[in-house]
Amino acid sequence: MLMTTIARMSGSHERGSLRTVGRPANPRLTGRLAARRMACAALVGFALTGAVAHAAESYPRMAPVKAYLMERGQEIALARSAAPASISRDATVLVLTPKGYETAVTGTNGFVCWVARGFSGAPDWPERWNPKIRAAGCDNPQAARSMTPIARLRTAMTLAGRSDAEVADRIGAALRSGEIPPLGPGAMCYMMSKSSYLSDDGGHDMAHVMFYIPSRDGADWGANASGSPVFGGNYWFYATDHQADAAKLPPLSVLLVGVATWSDGTPAVMPAM
Repeated sequence: MLMTTIARMSGSHERGSLRTVGRPANPRLTGRLAARRMACAALVGFALTGAVAHAAESYPRMAPVKAYLMERGQEIALARSAAPASISRDATVLVLTPKGYETAVTGTNGFVCWVARGFSGAPDWPERWNPKIRAAGCDNPQAARSMTPIARLRTAMTLAGRSDAEVADRIGAALRSGEIPPLGPGAMCYMMSKSSYLSDDGGHDMAHVMFYIPSRDGADWGANASGSPVFGGNYWFYATDHQADAAKLPPLSVLLVGVATWSDGTPAVMPAM
């Protein structure tokens, strides 16, 4: 889910009901554009900018756990707002507790809606410990079988005080053993809530959908190419200096496409450049 494109952007235009987004004028922003999907996590980072360094300084350590918690009813409502009601009203809904995510509502359509926090995603994301992060997402059935369990495991272990190395080893073992199933074709996530807080950058939110692919990058999709509406990158780490660590885990990338409306059908305005 993880965590997206709210940094300032340029070159957006409309095609029917889908707003496509051109490549940022500064390619160094691409990592910040993709990395806002905390729940399903952090996506891509091509360079660390001054703003990123400032974020790391602003959130050097985890806040008290209660700072990340929400009132149960409010969290359920925020989670459901990630996707149109035609999808989310019959979805399973998770809520965060001091020990991790638990099922608050059992759904019937295979979708799972939940609100990611910064530490639900990549361990090197500068806003990882930002207690304001509330990234509402709805994983479809394919993503719910693989991506949601990864985020739940990472979150529970982080709250239990486990190290990043321990978390990565445990996730890798779960994937190798089949405890967490391999990613299936068609895995995707709705992130269309107008009430999410994805980052301190820009307008803090952006309506978009994401697609998960078992690949090291999104080149075959044209991700990040000039004029392409698709942004993307590696799921496991925000910055590119973790290639050796990422190689220990299955290839996994996230692709992001902005959309023109929020989940309630109202127009979604792209952040100004």
